[in-house]
Amino acid sequence: MVRGRDACWEHCALVDATRQKVRCNYCQREFSGGVYRMKFHLAQIKNKDIVPCTEVPTDVRDHIQNILSTPKKQKTPKKSKVDRAAAANGEQNSSSASGGFRTNHGSSGQNGSACPSLLYPHPSPSAPPIVDDSEKRKHDIADKKIAVFFFHNSIPFSAAKSMYYQEMVDAIAECGVGYKAPSYEKLRGTLLEKVKGDVHNCYKKYRDEWKETGCTILCDSWSDGRTNSLVVFSVTCPKGTLFLKSVDVSGHEDDTTYLFELLESVVIEVGVEHVVQVITDTTASYVYAGRLLMAKYSSLFWSPCASYCIDKILEDIGRQDWVGTVLEEANTITRYIYSHAWTLNMMRKFTGGMELIRPRMTRFVTNFLSLRSIVIQEDNLKHMFSHTEWLSSIYNRRPDAQATKSLLYLERFWKYAHEAVSVSEPLVKLLRIVDGDMPAMGYVYEGVDRAKAEIKAYYKGNEEKYTPIWDIIDRRWNMQLHSSLHAAAAFLNPSIFYNPNFKIDLRMRNGFQEAMLRMATTDKDKMEITKEHPVYINAQGALGTDFAVLGRTLNAPGDWWTGYGYEIPTLQKAAIRILSQPCSSHWCRFNWSTFESIHIKKRNRVELEKFNDLVFVHCNLWLQTICQSRDAKCKPVIFDELDVSSEWPTETESSIPLLDDSWLDNLPLESKGSP
Repeated sequence: MVRGRDACWEHCALVDATRQKVRCNYCQREFSGGVYRMKFHLAQIKNKDIVPCTEVPTDVRDHIQNILSTPKKQKTPKKSKVDRAAAANGEQNSSSASGGFRTNHGSSGQNGSACPSLLYPHPSPSAPPIVDDSEKRKHDIADKKIAVFFFHNSIPFSAAKSMYYQEMVDAIAECGVGYKAPSYEKLRGTLLEKVKGDVHNCYKKYRDEWKETGCTILCDSWSDGRTNSLVVFSVTCPKGTLFLKSVDVSGHEDDTTYLFELLESVVIEVGVEHVVQVITDTTASYVYAGRLLMAKYSSLFWSPCASYCIDKILEDIGRQDWVGTVLEEANTITRYIYSHAWTLNMMRKFTGGMELIRPRMTRFVTNFLSLRSIVIQEDNLKHMFSHTEWLSSIYNRRPDAQATKSLLYLERFWKYAHEAVSVSEPLVKLLRIVDGDMPAMGYVYEGVDRAKAEIKAYYKGNEEKYTPIWDIIDRRWNMQLHSSLHAAAAFLNPSIFYNPNFKIDLRMRNGFQEAMLRMATTDKDKMEITKEHPVYINAQGALGTDFAVLGRTLNAPGDWWTGYGYEIPTLQKAAIRILSQPCSSHWCRFNWSTFESIHIKKRNRVELEKFNDLVFVHCNLWLQTICQSRDAKCKPVIFDELDVSSEWPTETESSIPLLDDSWLDNLPLESKGSP
């Protein structure tokens, strides 16, 4: 009998039959080993070197997981009807006795090999508990009651994605029948205080972490463009980020002294001994305030937001005439496709579910990523607009459709599209590295140099071509972004420093020396670093062992120093603190209307304290979900393997605004106070 075609082939394509190489239709990754290994990729299951697909639709992922978790049917001798009935009854009784879950012994693959049960730490969604009709009715009623609660209270459906949602339901189920939900008074009173206490306990754990890794204060500013300006302060380390407070700075945005004193107060609150750097935007008032801070506290650094600066580099490149033209033409294509549901669905069918736009990012990053997606999908888009289904549709005859189609078959458009993507790709990769709260300090310096080298290589060394792009990069890098901290971080990053192709320049050496003078607060520390410096340069002792050499690229820089730098403890401490810091403050998508509710609406003292407590709890719980949703373990950055098509931290959904403050009404009389 001929074996049927594997269902997974609908979601991938054979690239090389000899090597059994297949390509995913959604993220375009290629794997050797045939369709069996592709199943793990589509099911988002980590298996050896298989990278889970970040673009696979949910229904496809669940379907492939179902296939993997379903045991392969073995050939068995024919049984009589009586035997089959007895076996069925025994199987049903066994399921009931084990709580309704069927044991997952493995799953079938292309060649019948079993899938290890370790890949399924939780019961598979394809084998749910056996529920009788009465239980199903109870579940249906419970679902409807939850839905009614959402609808009646205008709760965003995205709340169902919260990690706390199922935790809440599980806790209620544990209590059983008779559990009484907390009252209005209890929610706004004792429970708010208890959860606030939990957040403060988390704060204490992070403070212990700061003693080793140090921390960064993030200063994110916002203005409504008229009279109101706010600043949000957070503090971050490799373990996670904590929201501290928001401050109304309306009328003081350009007051350097005021901003310096504000930054200083936050540094003192966190602890000067813990703070490695303070990140702000690059407006003149914050730049001067940062310099005043560094002048007063010699052990810390002020840094501009790297994401903001690199985004500005891309914006400057996008303003070049030829780049601006091709970006606008790409926008014409995406605007047309996304303006009609029919064309959008058809595009997704031809691109295997891949999207062309990334709406949650800044305008110029979105433009370059959209152009990149169009270039990747060039053949599929051309195929779509020449397909009989398209040609026979009513959309084919519209003027905007014809304009879009003409662009897709315009040689000049594709020439400049490929050039713009090639020029911007190294910078987009660098932006992806620094985006978020993970330690990226050790990669900025090298990332800028690599970007310039790749752009020069693309133009085959033609100065007339690459010099204008280099000038744009150098202007922002030299005037805004470069600092001794970036130079020292690159110098102390073993994956960069020990690379045979690495050539240390004078600027990096001087930056390292300057940073060490600030980090070494005593003469003894300066002497120890002077002694230890050659040990690192020459990879002596533990730094030169086989494990240390392997770890240069396999471990995150800070982890490498923790594991192998113990023979030079003073330099080790400085390296860990520098390499544990992030570079960006713009990744948090706070909902600014929440903070407006604190600072703009008139409240008495007690109401303000209560609302501040709620905002403090709300923002920190949101930050905790972000931290737990990503892999908290720091990983080394490998430039050539970076996938900018995967989700960025800045694409996470923003926090939900706290607009309903009716719970503050009718506070107990004894707690009412004067403004």
